[in-house]
Amino acid sequence: MPKFIIEREIPGAGKFSAENLKAISQKSKEVLCVLGSEIQWIHSYVAGDKIYCIYIAPSEELIRKHAQMGGFPANSITEISNVIDLETAE
Repeated sequence: MPKFIIEREIPGAGKFSAENLKAISQKSKEVLCVLGSEIQWIHSYVAGDKIYCIYIAPSEELIRKHAQMGGFPANSITEISNVIDLETAE
């Protein structure tokens, strides 16, 4: 199944409180439960004015539907073609 990185532009995201991040996470989980098991949230990185999310889904359209239902921006959705790290250099 394809893996995607979603860039969400959210001013001040890097300064969100733990409570605010929990509320966002709960809303995302709620929408995922409605959409079913085809879409999975792996994790997200919060940095500056953006949140970068890693999802597994059969299509970009399903990710856009999740964003719309959750009220989240999805400014950029890109399919991940590969992952590299220190082991790649071996």
